[in-house]
Amino acid sequence: MNRFGLIQALKAADGRSRTEAESVVNLLFNTIIDALMEGGRVEIRGRRSIFVKEYQSDTGPNPKTGEPFRITPE
Repeated sequence: MNRFGLIQALKAADGRSRTEAESVVNLLFNTIIDALMEGGRVEIRGRRSIFVKEYQSDTGPNPKTGEPFRITPE
């Protein structure tokens, strides 16, 4: 399911207008994004938890040449 599907499901579930359903979905996603950007963790109990994991640098092959190169975290 994508963002559009969530909006449609919310519309169908409780009779909201498309604009209202879109506002609710946008608020949900923006709240999750803000929490993750602040280094937080989002937990939907019994379902899923979402968090940002930072990785260390690694070495991998260049897809064109096969030469090893350093992969840096962003």
